[in-house]
Order: sequence, then structure tokens, then C-alpha cells
Amino acid sequence: MKKFLFLLLLLIPLPVEAISAKSAILIDQDSGRILFSKDAFTPSLIASTTKIMTALVTIENQDLDKIVTVDEKVLDSYGSGIYIKVGEKISILDLLYGLMLRSGNDAAIVLANNVFKSQKEFVKMMNKKAIELGMKQSIFYNPHGLEESDGSGNTSTAYDMALLMQAAMQNKDFQKITKTTSYTAKSNEKTYLWQNKNKLLKSYKYTTGGKTGFTQKARRTLVTSASKDGKSLIAVTFNDPNDFSNHQKLYEEYFAKYEIYTLVSKDKPIKDKSYKNETLYIKNDIKALLTKDEKKQIKIKTTLEKENKFNTSNTVGTIKVYLNNTLLKEEPIYLKSKKSQQGKTSIWEKIKSWFH
Repeated sequence: MKKFLFLLLLLIPLPVEAISAKSAILIDQDSGRILFSKDAFTPSLIASTTKIMTALVTIENQDLDKIVTVDEKVLDSYGSGIYIKVGEKISILDLLYGLMLRSGNDAAIVLANNVFKSQKEFVKMMNKKAIELGMKQSIFYNPHGLEESDGSGNTSTAYDMALLMQAAMQNKDFQKITKTTSYTAKSNEKTYLWQNKNKLLKSYKYTTGGKTGFTQKARRTLVTSASKDGKSLIAVTFNDPNDFSNHQKLYEEYFAKYEIYTLVSKDKPIKDKSYKNETLYIKNDIKALLTKDEKKQIKIKTTLEKENKFNTSNTVGTIKVYLNNTLLKEEPIYLKSKKSQQGKTSIWEKIKSWFH
């Protein structure tokens, strides 16, 4: 009987609340809404998931085609690397692939010293970027994620790292790099072939990117993203011996639980008594990731300014979508005047006037 019960437990999927991570979070990549969390606001060492910030700061501040020469500062590197040598010439882009796919600490040092001339200046920009993104409980000491000689290290929360990944995934260069499973790079001395350490890219077909991390103090850290049927999610786990399987479990459960709903269509004019002669519209559909029960709780609020304050080039208000009291989405409302359209002369009429 005991053996039967043990086998039965193996067959029944455990709820995600039972995942082994010390800290974990799952967010909707589009809105940033938290769908699942476990101790997600407690600061922890983040190891090489640091390199998401290193990559983003580099992409935003450097020409990716630039060729740089590896200097002696690379000799300070230890741990995981791409094993570039002093005097070697290699592009910023290739270094980024080495950084993200192979977690090259040497690549991180070379990038930092070439983007802002020194690691100190580069780290200042990392912390500045963290503030811009609302990463309120994050601090960076270096571009690679290893602990400093005094034991301090780059620290963040699962929530902050989800915010960072959300911002990074809005960058097309980052998207391309982070989802690459293998990459061939060439320097002036040799050719490299790198495989991505993010195993989910091969084992879970909906994975769109991510970054692994490990130190003895931080243990296993992992940040990933996945997309399925128009739904995009980001998962973060700290100190999790089963991180890859737990990320997949989170994705499968929440992809099944949620659907994408179009709440306001850009093709449907917005009506208001104050704007009888004009057309009000939004430029983008307002969509949200919701359960069926949540969809029933959605409230849409339209705020419009007085008509005489605006012309056709202005926004005239906003439309906001709330789930309970939480703002999910917001879009500006634009005005298209019917009167101004009626007064315009068509191109064909102008051509005809030339001949008369």
C-alpha cells in the first residue's frame, strides 16, 4: 500500500507553491503583473544573472560592431570564461554572445573596460540603470557577478530581476542574443563555438531566453522568459537546486491558467458627447493576460479633456484598464477631426486644378 501511494505521488504534479527555490517569481512580461511569488522581495546574491544588466548596459551604450583589443585587465578574471587572451582583437557583439551563452567573466571585464573605460564607471551605469528600472533593492559591485574579496556581491530580489529581464527583452539585440542556442565567434587569432548554458532553450520549446548563475554563496540562480500563443512570461528563482524543472513547471501551469483578452480595440472609435463631430481613437489594442474570472472584474475608465483645448495633433485624454483597483494598461486617446477632413482637397482634385 505504501509503495502504491509513493508511485501515486510521483504521478500527481505538485502545485507550484511547493517549488524548491528560496525565492521565486513569475510575471506577465507585457504588463509586469505578478502572477506567482515566493519570498520575491528578499535581497539575495544573484551570481551571473548579473550579466543581463551587463549586456543591457553595453547594448545601450556601445557600437556592437566595434572591434576591441583585450588588455591585461582580463587577467583578473577567474571562474567561467570564454578564454580570450591579451592582445586578441574581437567585436563587442561577439563578447556579448560569450557573456550570455558561456557566462564569460573575462568577457564581462573586457566589455566593462571598453564601454566606459573602466569597471568602476561601468558599475556606476549599472546602478544608475537599476534605479531607472525601479530595481529598488538591487546593488551592483561588478559586471560579472562573482563575490568581491570582502565577501560582498551583487544583490537583488527576484522581483527586481524580473523587472530587469522585462526591460532587456524589449531590446531586439538582447532578444536575439539571449535566445541563441549556439554561436560561432571569430577573433583575429581563432574561432570559437559556444553553446548556451540555458538548458531550457533545448528542453522547453517555448523558451525565449534567460541567464544562468552559480556561486558557492549564491547557489543556483536562474532568470528565463517564455512565450506561447501570444502570452509571454518571465520566471526568476534564487537558490534553487531544481531551477530548470521549476521554471518549466511554472510556465506550463500559468500558460494553461491564463488567456489573452482584447479589452479595447484600436479599430473601434471611442464615443463621447463632448466630441460629437470628431472621432476619438487609440493607436494600439489594449490586451491583458487574465483568467476567466478576472475578466469579469475588469473596469475601463476614460478620462477626456475639454474639446476647445486641443487640435487634431493632440492627445485628448487616456483610457485605463483596471483589475479591481490595480491599473493594468493605459493608452492615450487621440482626436481625428471630421470637419478638418471634409475641408481638405484631395490629391486628384489638386491635379485637375493644375490643368484648368
